[in-house]
Amino acid sequence: MRPVLYVLSFLALIALGFWAYRENYATQAALKEVETLQRQIVGLREGLSVQRAEWAYLNRPDRLRNLATANFDRLGLLPMDPSQFGSAAAVAYPRSELPQIDFPVDIQGMVPTEEGL
Repeated sequence: MRPVLYVLSFLALIALGFWAYRENYATQAALKEVETLQRQIVGLREGLSVQRAEWAYLNRPDRLRNLATANFDRLGLLPMDPSQFGSAAAVAYPRSELPQIDFPVDIQGMVPTEEGL
């Protein structure tokens, strides 16, 4: 009985060693993937900051004013005037009253009315 127990213990020890070996390499692969993703995130953030700086540079008011002046004949842009905006009183708001329910329906069928009782 003892030799069988020794053999089973030895096989269990080998199985646990194999499992630990596989888990070690799986963990190392996951750590490498996380590191790669973090490098990609850093690169994307740097690219985004460059794009934001470029956007701010291209949308300078003096540059846009010069472009609008240079392309006035083609675009027909005019300066904004307060009279171009509407007032809050001109906004059409929805009706405040709800429509009347003519035929109420219950989830199991028609709702009984006074006539149907």
